[in-house]
Amino acid sequence: MAKTSIIQREIKRQKQVDRFAKKRAELKRVIRSPASSPAERQAAQAQLQGMPRDASPTRLRNRCSLSGRPKGVYRKFGLGRTKLREQAMQGNVPGLSKASW
Repeated sequence: MAKTSIIQREIKRQKQVDRFAKKRAELKRVIRSPASSPAERQAAQAQLQGMPRDASPTRLRNRCSLSGRPKGVYRKFGLGRTKLREQAMQGNVPGLSKASW
């Protein structure tokens, strides 16, 4: 189990990413647009730089929803490899069963 503080930090980051997503997308659109002037582009870059670092979605980390483990997480299930195996053995994951041939 990951430290509770680390899990809470990740939840806080997710909230911040959600809160600033619309504004970040708008600024990025202005920066990428060939129609915007260099002054507009520079102002948009300055605003983007002034945003909190944790507002960037690249700072998010996939974590297991049960244990908080940061590595070996399957995106489709949102579970770490060990918890996914446990849940599959108990029959709690629909459509997933242990292979046997």
